[in-house]
Amino acid sequence: MPFLFNYYTLSLVLGGFIALISGVVVYTRNPKELTNNAWLLLNVSSAIWSFGYFVMISTSDKNVALASNLILHQGAILIPLFYFLFILAITQSFQKYRLEFLTAMIVGVLFSFLNPTKEFVVTVLPKFIFNYVPDAGPLYIYFTVYFFLLTIYSLWILWKFIRRHPSKESLPLKFVLGASIAGFLGGGSVFFLTFNIQIPPILLMFFSFYPIIITYAILRHHLFDIRVIVTELLVFITWTLLLIRIILANNLTARIVDGILLTILIVVGTLLIRSVLQEVKNREEIEILAKQLQAANKNLENINQAKSDFLSIASHQLKTPLSIIKGYVSMAMEGMFGRMNKELESQMRKVYISNERLISLVEDLLNLSRIEDGRMKYDWEITDMGEITYSVSEEMSDTAKKKGLIFKYKKPKELFSACVDPNKIRNVVFNLVDNAIKYTEEGSVIISLTKEHDTMRLSVKDTGRGIGKENMGKLFNKFTRAEEINGSRNVRVSGFGLGLYVTRLITEAHKGRIWVESEGEGMGSTFILELPLYQKKESETPDALRNMMEEA
Repeated sequence: MPFLFNYYTLSLVLGGFIALISGVVVYTRNPKELTNNAWLLLNVSSAIWSFGYFVMISTSDKNVALASNLILHQGAILIPLFYFLFILAITQSFQKYRLEFLTAMIVGVLFSFLNPTKEFVVTVLPKFIFNYVPDAGPLYIYFTVYFFLLTIYSLWILWKFIRRHPSKESLPLKFVLGASIAGFLGGGSVFFLTFNIQIPPILLMFFSFYPIIITYAILRHHLFDIRVIVTELLVFITWTLLLIRIILANNLTARIVDGILLTILIVVGTLLIRSVLQEVKNREEIEILAKQLQAANKNLENINQAKSDFLSIASHQLKTPLSIIKGYVSMAMEGMFGRMNKELESQMRKVYISNERLISLVEDLLNLSRIEDGRMKYDWEITDMGEITYSVSEEMSDTAKKKGLIFKYKKPKELFSACVDPNKIRNVVFNLVDNAIKYTEEGSVIISLTKEHDTMRLSVKDTGRGIGKENMGKLFNKFTRAEEINGSRNVRVSGFGLGLYVTRLITEAHKGRIWVESEGEGMGSTFILELPLYQKKESETPDALRNMMEEA
């Protein structure tokens, strides 16, 4: 069956293919969405009208033209109805205009019944350069009014919606408005010839491209990835143009060559679309995971802050009664409330020791809270580390001897001057020595102080249970207790596992290092504290030194 090909027929064929492709692309993004369903129905109706009109004006067979006239008008009757539904969907106003839509649907059904009658279209006749064009019947004017009135009403609803919303949010809908006006002007230009007004449909090409613009707007409005859409549209348009080229080919050889090329492009295009879809899917999954991780991190930060606040408040509340208990127990042991028998004195000593441990735990909690909140203050002084270590060893020697341990420390004659906070660094040394005694059941605890270039090293060596190499790094983590990682279940000591963690943080604030060495479980261990030695500079004042350490 021969067809006539020119600007008008090519506009119709291209517009029909683009309408189908656009409808399918949007629909497949979310088949359950009303907007996507309405857009698919609108584009299928447009494609029916477009292909039907193409066959009618290009065929030389009048019977084919008459059949095409029935088909194209059925599509034309549905176009304004489904466009109305589409506008109600994207403006989320279907419930508001439900009665109007029902009325339009009833009118559309009525025109569908009138479509085959001569009151609607009398016949098809040659007009302009076309083989056949509809010749309007007496009722056709009412269909024309229905078509444009419903279209204009839909555009008015869209315009009202755009005016009520911010410019940035309504930008995609402005694309819809502009493209709709262009598309209906292009498609509606065919009405002139139907009423025997000799104005050719020169705007018909507008109909061909309006689905692309609206598809872009819909997908932007619903936040779909535009790269996928652009890829799909370009691939589908390439297939369509090549298919038209095959139809227009003058000889069999050209059709075979174009057919092979189309087959190759279909395969390549399909693979390209799948690749882009997979890339977008992976990116979306990563974005979702990133958002979940961000939310989880925020939640953890809130929990951590709540924990720090609780620890700070609880520690402050506990410190005062513990200090009071310590004072009264101390006075009782000194006989200020009368003489005690040996049994009571022994029990009071246990209370005193337990209270001291609780005070130490509370102090660890307070220090942890201050360090993590950035509230820890340091009073920097030039201090002899030998003197601090000697003070700690004197305090702990009785405890070691009561356990039957050999306890040694020889104060060096030379100075080990370091810029430190004396109280806090003393707590660090005390913690190391205290731990060595706690976790050593028999043998010795040896403390030594040496110089290594521009640093000093304090070593606390014991013959205790030792530590496996895989667990050495864990000792300085928060809430880690030595008996939990080296199998010393028979060694029971109190604590939260904060001592070494706080010790590490304080040491790092002093620009020092702390670590443990051990040959393994049962081989003892050596804790080493390394701090930079103080190197006096000319014209250095105490205030300048303090400022330097605080900035560091």
